[in-house]
Amino acid sequence: MLIMNPIDLTRRLVALKTMNPPGQERDCAKFLGALFEKSGFKTRYLEFAQARTCLIAWTDVRVCTGIGGQGEQRPVCFSGHLDTVPLGVIPWSRDPFSGSIEGDKLYGLGTSDMKGGVAAMVTAALRAARASHGKANMMLILSAGEEAGCQGASFLAQADQHLPPVGALVVGEPTLNYPCIAHKGVIWLDAQADGLAAHASVPDKGINAIYKAARAILRLQAFSFPTPNNPILGAPTLNIGTIAGGNAINIVPERVTFAVDIRTIPGQSHAAIYRQVEDCLGVDARISNRRLDCPPVETDANHPWIQDVFGIMEPILKARPVPRGINYFTDASALVPALGNPPVIILGPGDLAHIHKTDEYCRVSNIEAAEEAYYQIMMKWGNN
Repeated sequence: MLIMNPIDLTRRLVALKTMNPPGQERDCAKFLGALFEKSGFKTRYLEFAQARTCLIAWTDVRVCTGIGGQGEQRPVCFSGHLDTVPLGVIPWSRDPFSGSIEGDKLYGLGTSDMKGGVAAMVTAALRAARASHGKANMMLILSAGEEAGCQGASFLAQADQHLPPVGALVVGEPTLNYPCIAHKGVIWLDAQADGLAAHASVPDKGINAIYKAARAILRLQAFSFPTPNNPILGAPTLNIGTIAGGNAINIVPERVTFAVDIRTIPGQSHAAIYRQVEDCLGVDARISNRRLDCPPVETDANHPWIQDVFGIMEPILKARPVPRGINYFTDASALVPALGNPPVIILGPGDLAHIHKTDEYCRVSNIEAAEEAYYQIMMKWGNN
């Protein structure tokens, strides 16, 4: 049975260019699928667009309906994504695809988000399969298109893809290996203010869409969500990310668009949020497009499996974990309902402070620690 070192595997994955756009995760998915197949896993490849390939791998023991038969116990599932963000405008001081190692730092595009985490869960799975003689009960979902709004996970979550229910879910996004039990949801929407064009020398003959957008944006800036803070995730947030409008300096602008990013917490109704935003925009602007809608994720800290994972992480972190959450969203938003609403842990070796930027890196020691944590989670599940 082939076992790869998680550091070597991270470097191999970094060399496979999966920048999104365009993504093109197929080669990466096929490479990892071959590793699984050589180690006795069953695999399935699904594409939501040309070369936008997701991989599902599972052990051929007690597997649930929808992948390969009827089973007694739901598997533990590990999820990660294969795509990365594009290179930024600031030049790298190292080759972003070489996976160079300097001391405890492994440099490369996607090392922290999240090829180090993917490598750790893959090598842990191969190791657990060998140690259990193929009897470990687990499944891995490696998705395409996460960086553009969970495209691959949303595709996999569709009813006709027949994802099986799982007993628990680990998402390997960057947390510095701290087990987080909640993350915020997200709403991305576009708003539009419409005016009437006129020559700038007679602005009273037109209606300035920039002024209308400015009034609406200032109301959004002052808007407060009518909901109590979540004890782990805090308050929901709203941010205006982009704005565009106007044709020329000497024309009264007739249209302005701006993009709104809202991060939600458990207990909020997304349908109600749309109504609240529309009310806040008033007569000055309107919602023109709903780009993305992913719900928040939260698991009870007292759930037995959560406490099991906290126990596994205590010697690794050298302290007993306490309930924490993260402000960003993950593929869990799309996958959890399709997987039967299992308890969720977000746990990965990457560092949020070093993702989506030039000279991204992940610490070698964190990748190694993540692989050990994943392995222990897999083995403990299989022995339950």
